[in-house]
Amino acid sequence: MRARMAKPQARVLIIAGSDSGGGAGVQADIKTVTMLGGYAATAITAITVQNTLGVLAVHALPAALIEAQARAVLTDIGADAIKTGLLGSAATVEAVAALLDDYPDILAVVDPVMVAKGGQDLLDSAGLEKLRALLLPRAALITPNAPEAAALTGLAVETLDDARRAAEALLTLGARAVLLKGGHVAGDRVIDLLATSAGETLFEGPRQDTRHTHGTGCTLASACALGLAEGRQLDLAVARAWAYVAEAIRSAPGLGAGHGPLGHAWPLRGK
Repeated sequence: MRARMAKPQARVLIIAGSDSGGGAGVQADIKTVTMLGGYAATAITAITVQNTLGVLAVHALPAALIEAQARAVLTDIGADAIKTGLLGSAATVEAVAALLDDYPDILAVVDPVMVAKGGQDLLDSAGLEKLRALLLPRAALITPNAPEAAALTGLAVETLDDARRAAEALLTLGARAVLLKGGHVAGDRVIDLLATSAGETLFEGPRQDTRHTHGTGCTLASACALGLAEGRQLDLAVARAWAYVAEAIRSAPGLGAGHGPLGHAWPLRGK
């Protein structure tokens, strides 16, 4: 009796740092892609020493090694989307940009990780300039929070109208779509703005009163990447990702004394 072939899974290559606490970075990315039915592969950019209280140390890997990991995956397993997170340096940004040039048909979702939840800097100024110049024009989607959007554009992002101006600036810099997250913008409701050259879509919900939000940005970007890898329309990919993250925050297991991890496995409840 011949075994039945499983339905092919959408593949996401994640280029990001490792979080020893498991709440963010490639650990959150793998959990997200897996729970939503995709296949996750990784190229590790840095090993971090961290828990819910903060990042204690970061050991960056050489850009050539990062690129080699990614190419090993792409030449064998392949990918339908590439998601980037912590890159850390100009050299790594340049290596990722070169990789994307060699695989122009693979959609790139860029999460411009610059500062850890606890406030530690994760991208130097040279890396920021390279990210702006090299990765934005190659991004199918960029997913900055308000401080990251402000750093990339030089514009204050404190209101929804500010977010609109910053998103327009990012589109002008070359990104095909911008999901500007509103978690850092004051208010009882969180509003994320999805902007493209065709217009905008708002994703809005009540702000959850919780400290367990570690890894929300990584999770959202990876969920978006999988949606695009599956061939979903952009707004529908973002809508599913947004709903998944909102429930993951509600389902947080309450671990740690600081910014705790999300409940990535919530879809398993009741199974």
